[in-house]
Amino acid sequence: MEDKLNELKRAMNSTTHEGRHFTELQKNKIRHTVHNPVETKRPSPFIIFSMTTVAICLIGFFVSTELLLKQNGSINGSPNTWRVHHDYKENNKVLFSIIPDPELHAGKPYGYIFSFKESFDTFKGKDLSVIAVHKKTGQRIEVLPPQRITKPSPGYSSLQRFTANFQVPYSGIWRYEVYLDDKAYGNVVVSVAEKEEGGPVTLPEDIPDYVRESDFNQINWDRKATTFGSNMIGNENKSGIIGADMPSLSGQKWMWHLWDTEASDLTVVGYHRESGTVHPILNNGESWTIPLGGENNGADVHAPSSVMIPERGEWAFVLYTNGELFDVVVLEIDE
Repeated sequence: MEDKLNELKRAMNSTTHEGRHFTELQKNKIRHTVHNPVETKRPSPFIIFSMTTVAICLIGFFVSTELLLKQNGSINGSPNTWRVHHDYKENNKVLFSIIPDPELHAGKPYGYIFSFKESFDTFKGKDLSVIAVHKKTGQRIEVLPPQRITKPSPGYSSLQRFTANFQVPYSGIWRYEVYLDDKAYGNVVVSVAEKEEGGPVTLPEDIPDYVRESDFNQINWDRKATTFGSNMIGNENKSGIIGADMPSLSGQKWMWHLWDTEASDLTVVGYHRESGTVHPILNNGESWTIPLGGENNGADVHAPSSVMIPERGEWAFVLYTNGELFDVVVLEIDE
């Protein structure tokens, strides 16, 4: 046993436990490494910026895509497109089509045929409605109130011939959005022609009987109101309004001035060109006629009033004194 231990001791001394194992050069390298640890190399600022930008863009893309899918149900059916199309598609499959009247114009009811392609089970027991959105003004109108679907179109297995009749007030591009139980189903985009000049005008039932439809067909839209005096707008030496130099959809105070008349009352009828509709505007849209007072600001008669303009667009304010057509003031209301 003692001889084996001596042999093992001699073997170990001849390897790692005896003699000089490091040269001076190796020792210096070891000392340098201990006192000067290797620094981790950092990426350049440009690389950091590029990687951060890419990460932000990817996050934004996925978040916006998720929101779009939640809102519209599918990117293919996004209602944000304004390209005229009469077919609504998802995954290259037509879900419904619309057939508008070929004589479609603004300001008049027209018939539409909606041809839905899915089975009747998709619609049965649900409320179907249509909202029209005007591209230029952004105005949203519920043109078809919710209708409970209980049976297919007559003679069909589903809603292949669902009919609707409605009007839109303005010409231009309109998007018709179809909803089922208040959830967006799809949309189509149509082009609506301008209101036919000289077309029929529907007068409110309570309008004074001396107001005639022909009065609106003869409006000269090129005769715009002008500013005169210090702060009046209208037709100089005929009719002028103080307060109408900055017309607004918010309620305002206007003072009417008329020349060359001794009338005792003034009737103002607002006619909206784009929709072809007639409105009262005096006393915040509640009355047609106000009494006139005496001279003021150089005019022969005058009258203060509150006014309310219901919607933006081009307006003709048709003035009547003592039951006779007196003047027309044309203004653009856009705020």
